[in-house]
Amino acid sequence: MGCAGLSLAVHLIQSGKFSDKKILLIDKESKIQNDRTWCFWENENGLFQNIVYKSWEKVWIKSMEMEKLLLLNPYQYKLIRGKDFYDYCIQLIQKQTNFSIIYSNVFELQNEGQLVMVKTQDGIFTTDYVFNSILFQKPVLSAKEIYLQQHFKGWVIETPEAVFNPDEATLMDFNVHQDKGTAFVYIMPFSERRALVEFTLFSKNLLAPVEYDEALKNYIHQYLTKGSYKIAEEETGIIPMTNHAFVPVQGRIIHMGIVGGQTKASSGYTFQFIQKHSARLVQSLIKKKNPFIARPTGYRRFHFYDSVLLYILEKGNLSGAKIFPRLFKKNKPRQVLRFLDNESSVTDEVKILSSLPMLPFIKAAWKQRK
Repeated sequence: MGCAGLSLAVHLIQSGKFSDKKILLIDKESKIQNDRTWCFWENENGLFQNIVYKSWEKVWIKSMEMEKLLLLNPYQYKLIRGKDFYDYCIQLIQKQTNFSIIYSNVFELQNEGQLVMVKTQDGIFTTDYVFNSILFQKPVLSAKEIYLQQHFKGWVIETPEAVFNPDEATLMDFNVHQDKGTAFVYIMPFSERRALVEFTLFSKNLLAPVEYDEALKNYIHQYLTKGSYKIAEEETGIIPMTNHAFVPVQGRIIHMGIVGGQTKASSGYTFQFIQKHSARLVQSLIKKKNPFIARPTGYRRFHFYDSVLLYILEKGNLSGAKIFPRLFKKNKPRQVLRFLDNESSVTDEVKILSSLPMLPFIKAAWKQRK
């Protein structure tokens, strides 16, 4: 009942095709906290448009070398609050007579012929298919696989004076120390006096809790306001950034979300990949009567691009603070966003990749070749 499970449930409900199926959702605890936000871009209204908390047509990219305000048209950068997402999904699910929800720890999933056993602290459930988003353990990596972590802490702050332009978000500001990995701050302003300010780091190791606080305090004091402010909410999180080839299907267990490989390895973006995956699963269930789907078109190509960038970030051959701003400086925003969505053409990709420093990428590509 995280993002992947609830998204799939909503896609199933909205299709109108599964009211005769018994569907059970299991989570270890109820979802009542505003514990995270999901940010993503869309060029049209998606399934969750009515709970988008704020959207922006203009975003900043900032570094020591550049400051650029990007006009995202035809895209919008959107933010959904965790609590709004949970409330919307669960209220919709609770209206369906064929859905059930239980709260219990899941210990094991086991294929048994044409069925799957779900072992929980409250008993064993048997089903035709399991759609799983639990990462039971860190994956065992092969020789060329890389495992970084995107870890972050964000504060929703309120200021007594007008500090923010609510029409302009900051997608990435790299004007923070880069000594422990690729680090940046993003700012999602809700009004002139209220915004989410989040410090993010790509690295192997996590920081001490106080270090995230210090990074946020220093950035706010240096770039936003030297006056007082109130911390209204806070969130923390860790997202794996890995080129590990997660197995999408094991027997009748279909993996989703991070464990299903729906996190973009080189950026950490997940929400829209989950939506596309959920839609494909539902269409397969409708048309083929099973949820077994092939990898998306271009999977191998984009997986290779992600592997190359992860290799560079891991080895420190070139800072992410040099790479990401350059992507947006040298290319049109819509081209970069399509590329990050794994929806770009080969022609676009040639242009985008040629705008980056060639030597480090050629060396990394050679190391990551099959």
